[in-house]
This record gives sequence, structure tokens and C-alpha cells, in this order.
Amino acid sequence: MTEPGEPTGSTRRMPTVDQDGGATPPPSASHEPVPTLEQGGGRAGRFWSARRVPATLLALVLLGAAGLLLYDIAAVRTGHPAMQWRRSLADGLADRQLDDVAVLIGAGVVALIGLWLLLLALTPGLRDLLPMRRDRAGVRAGLDRTAAALVLRDRAVRVPGVQSVRVRVGRRKAKVRALSHFRELDDVRGDLNTVLTTAVRELGLAKPPGLSVQVHRPAKKG
Repeated sequence: MTEPGEPTGSTRRMPTVDQDGGATPPPSASHEPVPTLEQGGGRAGRFWSARRVPATLLALVLLGAAGLLLYDIAAVRTGHPAMQWRRSLADGLADRQLDDVAVLIGAGVVALIGLWLLLLALTPGLRDLLPMRRDRAGVRAGLDRTAAALVLRDRAVRVPGVQSVRVRVGRRKAKVRALSHFRELDDVRGDLNTVLTTAVRELGLAKPPGLSVQVHRPAKKG
């Protein structure tokens, strides 16, 4: 029989009795408090891009060049003549001086490619993904810059006097350009600074961008 008001089929854990006759309370699940936006100051680095496309292209180029060179060397070892491109390259390198224009251009192109590869290897990439604060170990989160701009735009259009808003969010600064069709521009700008400062803090970013707000009147027609 169930008591009135008690749901049927209840799976509530009942207290147990130990050997001394004392009642042991049922185990309760321990829940850690959820961190709020004001808590924690965990810093988070930028997300690193895998850069699969440049790595794949470079690997294919190096693999093709190495395979062609090894094939030509093996052919020469077996008594066949070297390929025409290798003979032409060897003759050209033997005849040209180091200060030749073609040699300098080729060296410059190779140096630029090497610098580009070093830049890809040493920089994180994924510039459109803003890292969020790490309030829990082992958990990483990011916010797309377009999504952050939409959040700030939705907050800005609610300010009285704002007709339209354009928001661009970068890694260091969020630029807001608003058009106001009534109220004083200074009052609208002050309200926008207050509202958007709170909105930027509530985004939970590891490095909140600075805020730049500009308010103008719409252009007169005719």
C-alpha cells in the first residue's frame, strides 16, 4: 500500500540500519556548485588549427619530388641516362652565378614559402574562435566571433532610441556603430556603453574585448 500523496513506483532509497541499531541516512549525490560568471578567472589560450590542407599539399609536393628524384637516381644507377629536367637543372646551376636575377628570384620564392610554413607552424590560427574562461579543469569552450556579434547586436537594439546597429567583434576590440533616430546622442551612447559592457562580461570570454561605441544620426533622405 502506498500512502496518500506518494507517487506509485517510487524508487526512493530508504535508510538502512547498522549493527548498532542506528539508522544510516541514504547516500546523497554530491553536486559541486556551478561556477557563475563572477567566479573563477581561469585563462585559456587560443585554439590551434590542425591546418590539414596546407600540411597535405606540402606532403604531396615533397612526396612527388622525392619519388621523382629517387626514380631518376635509380635509373642512372642501372645504366639509363638521367632525365632531361635534371640535366637541364644541373647545367643551369653550373652556368649561372649567385648574383643572377633568376637565382635571386628563385631563392626569394623559396624563402617566402619557408617563412609562410614557419608562420603556420608557430601561430594558432582559428582567429574566428574566441576562447572562453576555463572555470573547470579539462573543459575548453570557444565562442564564434559572429555569434558574439549577434549577441551584442541583440542587446544594443533594445536600447531606447537605437534604430539600427552594426557590430564587429575582433580578438581585442568590439566595434559598435549605431544609428539613433531620437533622444540625445550622448544619452544613447551612455546607455549602449552600460548595456554592452555587461553583455561583454556575460559572454564569459577569457580575454573580453575592449568596447568602442559610435552613435550617429541617420542620413537625411533627399
